[in-house]
Amino acid sequence: MVGVNKKQVRIGMVGYKFMGKAHTHAYRDVSFYFDNKVEPVLQALCGRDEVGVKEAAAKMGWRSYETDWRKLIARDDIDLIDIVTPNHNHAEIAIAAAEAGKHVYCEKPLAMTLEQSKRMLEAVEKNAVIHMVNYNYRFAPAIQFAKKLIENGRLGKIYHIRATYLQDWIMDPQFPLVWRLNKEICGSGAHGDLAAHSVDLARFLVGEFQEVCGVMETFIKQRPIVENSSGLSGTASSDKVGDVEVDDASVFLARFENGAIGTFEATRFAGGNRNGNRFEINGEKGSIKWDGENMNNLQVYFHDDEPGLQGFRTINCTEELHPYAGAYWPAAHIIGYEHTFINLMVELLNGIDKGFSPAPNFVDGLRNQAILEAVEQSSRMKKWVSLSENFQQSVHSAL
Repeated sequence: MVGVNKKQVRIGMVGYKFMGKAHTHAYRDVSFYFDNKVEPVLQALCGRDEVGVKEAAAKMGWRSYETDWRKLIARDDIDLIDIVTPNHNHAEIAIAAAEAGKHVYCEKPLAMTLEQSKRMLEAVEKNAVIHMVNYNYRFAPAIQFAKKLIENGRLGKIYHIRATYLQDWIMDPQFPLVWRLNKEICGSGAHGDLAAHSVDLARFLVGEFQEVCGVMETFIKQRPIVENSSGLSGTASSDKVGDVEVDDASVFLARFENGAIGTFEATRFAGGNRNGNRFEINGEKGSIKWDGENMNNLQVYFHDDEPGLQGFRTINCTEELHPYAGAYWPAAHIIGYEHTFINLMVELLNGIDKGFSPAPNFVDGLRNQAILEAVEQSSRMKKWVSLSENFQQSVHSAL
């Protein structure tokens, strides 16, 4: 129910499966936990399958539905377009939405290519609409607390980040060629899907990248053609196979503008890892570690601890002083993955209220895309690629 005396933002969402559920849940719950001044209204859900989108709209509480995203954007009762489609649709929908004067909230990665990302950023800035990209892991309270520790100098000068994002859901050679393995739809594999999150967290916590050197590999070159798919699962249609043209894994080194160095690994072939989004950051005064499968906890070490008692301590980031945590439950009553979306949603709604685009916005999406593309270029050329020379000019031209 819409809050009394609150400004409304009427949402039109394109797509309704995995991320559609996560976004919808955040819209429904954000005002329960937070005293935001803007109330999201589930105005219209859009999908190509009329039976499926009608059923999803009824189940999730959307007021209406459309089967053509162009009609959705043309509606005068929509204020914000939320894009949760496969990657190849992001640019066209976002640009059309911005040109229609709608705010835009888009799933990651922002686009298929750096050039598409530039056009998306130019469109939202030219039309002065609010924009944000869904790098939701930034909004785990432990990540936000890590940011505070770094900004307050508790780790001192940062030396290292080592980040991994490990999954194992496509290790079976008979797993079908779902859209996340189709280059024409997703652009890249584990690199754009998983490493994108690691890149964003590294930029958020450590700083801007200077140069990268990477390798990418596809272990299974052909897979059965898919018949039906949903989320991260699918069924094969027959004994026909298709070529896999995206990476199964990417590994790269990085230098940062502040002198730090980093190692990054993203793979869908790490058996036993369902969603292993992890990192460790080492500085001159201390270190931090985080594991997304245990997302409420931050491991913290300080060099100046008393000898004999030194070592990593576990901080359960659920105290009221931890970012966002005070909106939920008493200390140690942990929150989950879905709350990262709610926390991001608070910032999006506040941005709409105050007239600015909160981070991570399309600027961050563009910069992340530049790094991902630089790693792909490095893998092809078998050499280091400088972002400051090869990519920053194109990034700056869009800002």
